[in-house]
This record gives sequence, structure tokens and C-alpha cells, in this order.
Amino acid sequence: MTPALPVAPSPIQSYLDTLHRAFSGLSHGQVATYIPELAKVAPDGFGIVLATVDGHVYEVGDTRLPFSIQSVSKPFVYGVALEDCGRARVEQAIGMEPTGDPFNAISLEPGTGRPLNPMINAGAIAAAALVAGATEADRLARVLGALSAFAGRALDVDAAIFESERDTGHRNRAIGHMLRNYGIVDGDPEPALGLYFRQCAVRVDCRDLALMAATLANGGINPATGARAVRSEFIEPMLSLMTTCGMYDFSGAWVYNVGLPAKSGVGGGIIAVLPGQLGIGVYSPRLDERGNSARGVAVCQRISSDLGLHFLQPPRPSVATVRARYTLQGVRSKRRRTPAESRLLDGLGQQVEVFELQGDLRFATLEPVLRAIVAGSALMMVLDFKRVGHVDGGATRMLAGLASRCAALGQPLLLSRVRRGDLLAGLDGMLAPQAIRSVTFQPALDAALEWCERRLLARPAPDGAARAVLPLADSRLCRGLTADELVQLQAQLRRSQHESGSLIVQRGEPADALYLLSAGEVSVIVSLPGGGHKRLSTLSAGMVFGEAALIAGGQRSADVRADTAVDCWALSAEVFERLKLEQPRLAITLLHNLLATASETIGRLTAEVAALEG
Repeated sequence: MTPALPVAPSPIQSYLDTLHRAFSGLSHGQVATYIPELAKVAPDGFGIVLATVDGHVYEVGDTRLPFSIQSVSKPFVYGVALEDCGRARVEQAIGMEPTGDPFNAISLEPGTGRPLNPMINAGAIAAAALVAGATEADRLARVLGALSAFAGRALDVDAAIFESERDTGHRNRAIGHMLRNYGIVDGDPEPALGLYFRQCAVRVDCRDLALMAATLANGGINPATGARAVRSEFIEPMLSLMTTCGMYDFSGAWVYNVGLPAKSGVGGGIIAVLPGQLGIGVYSPRLDERGNSARGVAVCQRISSDLGLHFLQPPRPSVATVRARYTLQGVRSKRRRTPAESRLLDGLGQQVEVFELQGDLRFATLEPVLRAIVAGSALMMVLDFKRVGHVDGGATRMLAGLASRCAALGQPLLLSRVRRGDLLAGLDGMLAPQAIRSVTFQPALDAALEWCERRLLARPAPDGAARAVLPLADSRLCRGLTADELVQLQAQLRRSQHESGSLIVQRGEPADALYLLSAGEVSVIVSLPGGGHKRLSTLSAGMVFGEAALIAGGQRSADVRADTAVDCWALSAEVFERLKLEQPRLAITLLHNLLATASETIGRLTAEVAALEG
């Protein structure tokens, strides 16, 4: 049974924890006071939530503390207006140009009286006036239903906040009457104003905001519930206006420094969206001079910088990040094992998990891999980088976090086919001192697999010295032979010894003998067209190579190199032909044992193919 790993947080969770600690001391800004109820809010609430488009949520701090959504509601109600009236009608009533003015500016288009965009109060009131419904209650239900679908749970209105906004919202009431004057709002503006005040007073928490942002990132489908919150064709205009207007007179600097469509509210919330990948929610009610959460802005800037989330980064070709995922039970190194070792590895192989990665590694592509690692129970982890084209700074930071987690668990982390300072430039500088010992670089995936096998078998690496000579009777080839047959066979064998590094057979030579290893280790290798070589298998005492000599003859198809000092016996094809005539039972037993070994090898290769295809 695999021993259970201690509980340890995901590298992404650890990153958010560190981020929360880093900004908890930031006390810049004041809570909003122009709405009396907002002035009563405790100023030091602070939560950060990151939600992926497949519904996984990472959170830290005061993420379940309720607060009023305020202007964060604006892009969502704009989406309701688009669904209820269509783009042409909405664009007739509301513009799409940034103002460079504060959120409560009276910014109307000269001549038409249209609000310049739906993210300022004037545009949001006009959007509220376009919500469908026969009565005020119907229109409120429509808005609450839409916001609830985005959040993935039923939301309600904070009555105290609503009454406070309604009773003090004289500037907004003046805006409403100006909109009526220009015909943007038909009839009495009070119903639209009442709906606007209520939508701003909807009660949410930081987790709701992140899931609302993730729903936008996911094309309008809530990643937690699977329910559609808005039709997909309206995501583009919603995100476009969040990009250009969502942070009011800070929108230009926000796009430059953060690069994510976003919306803030004076209740202290901010949402940020990375389309197709994730949503971010931050809550901290201390506001800067522009009415944006001071901590929220700082946190989003840091997340975007650390994780490389700016949406205007040059795109690179995208493929599935995990090419193959398997354990050592399914795929082994090329070192051939004794039956006892194979049985042990069959039982322990699930303790080693391998991820063959490909494409570009960035936060969004690496996050699912890290999540799978955290959810698993492997005691050793191998990440193979052969097919990885690029690793950005955010992914490198997350790999450093994974190393810290592995160090805390005593879990070796092997990185194969990647060099320090190459794809992983900067990793060493990001590794915590205690994490350095958990990371091992291996030049080849096969070498990483063998390293793990040795750990499981508690077997030291070869030290260049040959092992004790294995008796002929203990080899797999001779299984089932009588004592007399063993004596007769040994009389026909030719013994040879080879120094470490020497070639015992060479590709292209006549295949004229089978070799039985009695001591030491050899590797079967082939040359590659572009130079270098590849190991096909490594054999130890008791195993055979060159079997084709007894069956098909022809030429050697690979080199066999002595990895240590080697002692072996050779059975020539000529001698075997004579044994078939003079000692048929002996010859048949040898062929039976060769066939059994070949069958085991085919079974192992079939299992490897299945593991790699899976």
C-alpha cells in the first residue's frame, strides 16, 4: 500500500497566501463615505480569489465576507440590456468611448445626450432603463437572476445599503433626469434609478466576484454550475468596455500595467478577467483617490506581473500541456529487471508519476498540471520537458513553488531533458533554500525513470565493479534444466570477460551467438541519425542478449556495451544447431525460456504503449 502523503497546499495556494501576507500591511486609502452605510464598513477586510475556467477556486483571506457589489455590477447589467434589447438598441442609448473622468461624472455625448459608456453612472442608469420586465419587481428579478447566474448562487439586495444609496443619491437622480431630457430614458426616470440603486446594493463576497469573472472568461458559462449566464455573443462587448472603461480615469494605466479587462466598485471589490483562462476577485474596502480598491489594484498588478497574465502578450502556438501521464507501473526504464525486482516495481510503481509536458508553459497551462500533482498520491514526481518550447516567468515561479511543496513533503522532484539556465532561466534564484535539495535534473527521461526505480528498490547505482559471478543454474535461460543438462550446456559455452565501456557486439556484425550475462551490466544501444545514441535496454546478471542468433541469424541490429566489468557466456548458433539434434530436450527448454522472456517483454511494451496513449 502506498503511504499517504502529508497535507500540503498547492503551489498556487501558497503563492496567494504569500501575496495576501505581503499586502495585508498596505493601509493606503479610505472607505467610501458619500454613502453613509458604506462608511460603516470595517476598513481592513481583505480577500483574494482566483477561479479557473474549469471551476477550480483558490482563495485566501476574507473571501466569504459579504459586501455590496456597487459598480462591479455595471458590465453584467449591461449584458442583460444587450440580451433584452439587442446591440442596436443599446448602442443607440449608450456609447462606448472612455471618458477619462471619474465614475460619477456627467459625461454625455454632445448632441445626442448618450452616456459615453456603460461603466460610468450615467451609462449604467441608461442600461438599467433597458432591462426588460412589466413591473419594477420583474426587472429587479431579471437583474438578480442574471447576477446570481454569474455568481453561481442566489444573491439578494442589502436593504440598508439600498436605502442609504437611494436617500443620498441626488447626483445620480440628477443624471437620471438629464437622460430623460435627452430621451435616453423614456418617461419617469425613478424606476430606472431605483433598479440602479438596488443592483449596486446586491450582496456578494470575494468568491462570488472571482466566479463572475471566470464566467466571463468562460464565454458566459459559469464554470462551477455549468449554467449559461449570458449569451456568448455579448461577452465581447462586455469585456471590450471593461478593458477601455472599467477602471474609470485609471483605465489606461490599468491596461498598461495589468492588461486584464476589469471592473471596480466603491464597495471595495475588483474583478479581472483573462479570457479563456481565469477570473480574479479581490476585496479590500480602502479606496484610492479614483475610487478603486487600493489593495485590489496593487494585488492585481502583482499577480499579472508575477504570473505573466497581461492579455496583450504576443501569442504563441498552444497545444495540450500534458502529452502523456503515467506511473512507473505502466512505463519502466530501459533497464531490464530480475523477476523479483519486476514484481516489486509492479507493486510500488504507482508511487512514481510522470508528466510528459509539451508546448508553452505559462500560468494557465501549468495550473492544471500542478492541480493534478497536488490531488495525487505519488511519492516521486517526474516532469519531462523535451517537447516544451517556452517557460515564462509565471510558470517558473509556480515550479519553484512546487519544489517548495515537494521539499516539505520529502517528495523528490525530477526534471528531465531540461538544463539549468536554459528553459528554466531564473529557477535557481526563485528556489527557497530548503527546496533546492528536492529538485534533481536528469539529462534523459529514461535516466529519471531508472533513478526512481533505484529509490524504490533501494539499490545503489553501479560503481564500476562487477558483481559476483552468477551460477549458470540461477539464470532464467536455464530454468527447468536438469543437473546433467546444465553440465552438458556449460561444456558447450565459451566464457569471455570485457572491460567497462567496451563493445561486446557491434551493429552490422554477423549474429552468430547468444550471450548469457553471469556478472556485470550491459546496455543495448542504437545510433541516432542526427548523432548520439539511444539506450534500448540495460541488462544485468542472469539475462541474455543476442537471442536472434539462435532463431533468425543475420546481422546484429544494435550495439551492446559493457557498463561495468562484465563476465558472460556465449552459445554459438553452430553449437545450438548441434544441440537440437543431440540434446533436443535441452534445446527445447532453452527456446521455451527465451520465448517466455520475449513474451514478458512484449507484455511490458504493450502496457507502456497503453500508458503513453492514455
